[in-house]
Amino acid sequence: MIGLRFMRLGILSLAVGMFFGVIGGFQFLFPDFIKELLFTKTRAIHVSMVVSWIFLVAIGGVYYYLPRYAVKRLYSNRLANWHYWLFLFTGILILFSYLSGKFGGREYFAFPPVLSIPIFISWIFFGFNFFKSMSVNKNPWPVYYWQWATGIVYFFLTYTEAHLYLIPYFRENMVREIIVQWKSYGALTGSWNMLVYGTALFIATKIGGDEKTASSKMAFGLYFLGLFNLIFGWAHHTYLVPSDTWLRSFAYFVSMTELYIFGKIIWDWRGSLSQWEINRHNVAYRFLFAADIWVFLNLGLALIISVPFFNFYTHGTHVIVAHAMGSTIGINTMILLASIFFVINESEESRLTAKQTKGIKHGFWMTNISLAIFLIALIVAGIGKGVFYSGEPYQVIMYNIRPFLMTFTIAGVTLMLGIWAILLLAYRSMGKQIQQQSKMSSVNGIKKNSL
Repeated sequence: MIGLRFMRLGILSLAVGMFFGVIGGFQFLFPDFIKELLFTKTRAIHVSMVVSWIFLVAIGGVYYYLPRYAVKRLYSNRLANWHYWLFLFTGILILFSYLSGKFGGREYFAFPPVLSIPIFISWIFFGFNFFKSMSVNKNPWPVYYWQWATGIVYFFLTYTEAHLYLIPYFRENMVREIIVQWKSYGALTGSWNMLVYGTALFIATKIGGDEKTASSKMAFGLYFLGLFNLIFGWAHHTYLVPSDTWLRSFAYFVSMTELYIFGKIIWDWRGSLSQWEINRHNVAYRFLFAADIWVFLNLGLALIISVPFFNFYTHGTHVIVAHAMGSTIGINTMILLASIFFVINESEESRLTAKQTKGIKHGFWMTNISLAIFLIALIVAGIGKGVFYSGEPYQVIMYNIRPFLMTFTIAGVTLMLGIWAILLLAYRSMGKQIQQQSKMSSVNGIKKNSL
């Protein structure tokens, strides 16, 4: 049940995050829009809530899948509940700190650093529970268990590193601080990617019925390649920061290793199409397939902007925003929605009706079409800002790219509505699941007491 609670909280987090993202989009175009709620507040809320969505649903999936597929039971339900309530309480405090205008951190961690402490503690609960639960599993681990373990461990490292700015040695040197922040943020993304991509592989094996795929040499090869990029893939963000030539060269090499993944996606495309024909009526698989397409497109964009020549013109523009949005919405969100609907369809009480499935399909197409327009508008605006209008006064640049930003904002509204439609059905279905499990727990408790 705790896994379902995490997922449900994640659904609420994404719904709120999307809402504030749309408000922020309008504020970016019209500075007088809702003056009382400054852009600095709406952006911080949007970013934190969306990041929370990724972590909450990924964590919820791990809590749900472990006792059903990996071990007989979770090591400690009590510890998992403490994790949940500490996460929720901290999230509420962060939200109130933003609304009251109290900031204290850095970008992506804009909340007062004291609130990082309960987040770190809650993650200790999660890590301890995971490894103690898995310690009884003596079978060789499929790669997705290794991905979950890696994501958990690496979070501790990167989250700690992200707070090095509190030390004067880093804070008082701008170059050091910029490098550390870019490095830690890039690596933190890698930590949640491990959790999310592990979930994607887990679901794919269950839907496809081929467990050997997750234990193959190819799967572990891709895992180690991902681990290599997780550790070093941040470096291309430092091209424009004064640094040694060897670091820039190494950064370029690391980024180009993703060409292998890009090529493999193309090579496996025919097989993916055949799987689509078999599983296209499965809602979870539909979202996984969409994620696969967005991986291909976003990885292509990532390879382009990792080339130093192109990076010079695109870094700090809306092209980078498009890349981040493509990863967050196109890849991570699609995978996490797949996880949610995989869980929903496992229970007869929450299983989707034909009418609900049709509604999700409408939301699915609305979301993905809106996302495509959304990203194209951002990329064109970024190219305009970095290439065609570079050197012009800021006001002139913003005036020239305004039509594309308007398109981006309108597409953001339809994107939000499409995701909301999907989330509403998911939230209600999971509510039914929780109610049913609560009833079963009560009945089992009564039987136990009677005995």
